[in-house]
Amino acid sequence: MANRIVLNETSYHGSGAVKEIPAEVRARGFKKAFVCSDPDLIKFGVTKRVTDVLDGEGLAYEIYSDIKANPTIENVQSGVAAFKASGADYIIAIGGGSSMDTAKAVGIIITNPEFEDVRSLEGVAPTKNPCVPIIAVPTTAGTAAEVTINYVITDVEKKRKFVCVDTHDIPIVAVVDPDMMSSMPKGLTAATGMDALTHAIEGYITKGAWEMTDMFHLKAIEIIAGSLRGAVDNTPQGREGMALGQYVAGMGFSNVGLGIVHSMAHSLGAVYDTPHGVANAILLPTVMEYNGPCTGEKYKEIAKAMGVEGVDAMSQEEYRKAAVEAVRELSKDVGIPADLKGTVKDEDIRFLAESAYADACRPGNPRDTSVEEIIELYKSLM
Repeated sequence: MANRIVLNETSYHGSGAVKEIPAEVRARGFKKAFVCSDPDLIKFGVTKRVTDVLDGEGLAYEIYSDIKANPTIENVQSGVAAFKASGADYIIAIGGGSSMDTAKAVGIIITNPEFEDVRSLEGVAPTKNPCVPIIAVPTTAGTAAEVTINYVITDVEKKRKFVCVDTHDIPIVAVVDPDMMSSMPKGLTAATGMDALTHAIEGYITKGAWEMTDMFHLKAIEIIAGSLRGAVDNTPQGREGMALGQYVAGMGFSNVGLGIVHSMAHSLGAVYDTPHGVANAILLPTVMEYNGPCTGEKYKEIAKAMGVEGVDAMSQEEYRKAAVEAVRELSKDVGIPADLKGTVKDEDIRFLAESAYADACRPGNPRDTSVEEIIELYKSLM
């Protein structure tokens, strides 16, 4: 069986990368941008760092900001209407996963209008056409949405998030500028950084992993483990490291899948609006313990990449424990809660577990699971 890798046509990395956008726009013959960015990024002047560049080059754009964390079907549908009215011919997505995911869904529906209900995009939808061209500018060092073929939308009515996987949605250009991430508060930096680590670890141990994605994921774990504490303290080196590390993780997991940390986190986001990165960070060590018996020697390499010393002298049980503890220690150091106390209600647990089991990320988990086992995992964190 052949292994497939889908990546951006072009990506820019490093401080000041946003200045490359006008040249890309002109080279591709684009006329007007539909700028997708959430209200907080506009309020705090982050979006302006890109629109100022557009203004300076006389490039036309219109801003769409009806976007919330854990974006909804309604956010997407109003975005589709706004795009149609705008006269735009390409999208600039500025933000974290919420802005990116909204932009991807809008772009897909514009070129594949038969999916305008949004729900029919769940899973691997049979879209026929590439989405409206997207230039993606991440502002959080975690989601890697700028380089993935995935997006996640919340169905408010059914209280669930659904994952959409579509090679037609990948942005044509990613602009990964660590300066765009410098205004993130500590808590968001920590949460999105742990999301990136979850991507790298789940992608490394998922059933679909192979040699090339292992290369991406192990390097991503190493970069993230060495950069996240500095990024939370807003050091330039930490920010730059996280900007790169989360992107490299995305190059891998987008092409091989994830596991039940993500499927369980999606349930928490849908029911309680729990920030995705926080949910992942809380769940990751516990699910790593659960998955350990089905990971061969991979936790040895995770422990090494996390900076644990003396791994080669450890038994399998010891290096698996060391890998989990290194993740738990990093999470604690950057201020992530250790459990779900005060978040999850007893009466919701079965629904959460059923939703997690139905999630598109679950089949990639290295250990085959069940609704009952997922219930126990949630309970262990209460």
